[in-house]
Amino acid sequence: MNFDDYEVGFNIPAKIGMNVNEIQTPCLVIDYNKFEKNILKMKEFVLNNNVKLRPHAKMHKSFNVADFQIKFGGAHGICCQKVSEAEVFARQGIQDILITNQVTDLFKINRLTSISSNGIKLSCCVDDEENIININKSAKEKNTQIDLYIEFDCGANRCGIQSFNEIEKLILLINKLSSVNFVGFQAYNGSIQHIEDFNKRKEAVKKTCIKINKLKDKFNNFSPIITGVGTGCFDLEVNENVYDEIQVGSYAFMDAHYSSLKHDNKINNTNDFENSLFVLSSVMSNVIDKQAVVDAGLKSIAVDSGLPKVFASNVDYLKCSDEHGIINDPENSLNINDKLFLIPGHCDPTCNLHDWYVVMKNDTVIDIWPVSARGYSY
Repeated sequence: MNFDDYEVGFNIPAKIGMNVNEIQTPCLVIDYNKFEKNILKMKEFVLNNNVKLRPHAKMHKSFNVADFQIKFGGAHGICCQKVSEAEVFARQGIQDILITNQVTDLFKINRLTSISSNGIKLSCCVDDEENIININKSAKEKNTQIDLYIEFDCGANRCGIQSFNEIEKLILLINKLSSVNFVGFQAYNGSIQHIEDFNKRKEAVKKTCIKINKLKDKFNNFSPIITGVGTGCFDLEVNENVYDEIQVGSYAFMDAHYSSLKHDNKINNTNDFENSLFVLSSVMSNVIDKQAVVDAGLKSIAVDSGLPKVFASNVDYLKCSDEHGIINDPENSLNINDKLFLIPGHCDPTCNLHDWYVVMKNDTVIDIWPVSARGYSY
């Protein structure tokens, strides 16, 4: 990428070759070595367990990350959550995209089928008869094909259907139409991904997968692909032998919440994934005893899954406002302009607050990656 038109401190936080102390904060930082290790660990896992990997790009919203996962990490395609998000990745060269969501608005459907008509292998989720008919009509007009996954509500109580009779009706409808193809089921239970107690999480996975197994047995004659799974319990879910494809996303970066969850290394045969994503912040004030203030607050870090953790430090992030973070510094160890690496509680919405990833090895900037689909939520 040509950075000639960018000015550090105005529209970009750093340039290649800069030292960590020269980076303008707050900004997103990727530790390249840890990021690469995470990518390769998941590649090893999917190869050992004979499942396909389709990482969710809603987590990072970056073409560079997605491209890295496909080229080096064993991924055969990506997931997106919205049509505009998928368009960003398609226009930059990603060839296989699953929108793990319902696309029902007619204008959005026409944009969806336009992506596919440009030679991109595109699929999306459905749970409604009229929606299927509308997608087929648009795809037929564009002389293209859309692969459809019927979303099965396996416990999230969000989108999807549970009735096997209704599911069968949708399959038969899809198979009658000329421009859509039934390929399988979206079966993702997001509610179990964040259960902190390992045994309770394991039990919830088993209950979910029993439902999916019944679905699979019922419609086995249609040879459905079962896709789903998240970072929170990917090892447990894959161990139940119901999934053909996994949609893990956060494994590449990790965050404070996912890092707190224990996994069964007897199953995944890897070490835990490391934190490779940070919000780099600077101390801007330390006038109050045993307290420091950093420049990263709510506009830089999402706190829906808790406050950030301070990496490799004996200080704590206590609270935040729009532009400030309050740090508990019991030994008054922090000085003005000291840099702190913050591990966000939830990486997905944190990434969507920034325009750039500053990619670093050791203390040196080696690349700058755009958050390509930032704000593309329609």
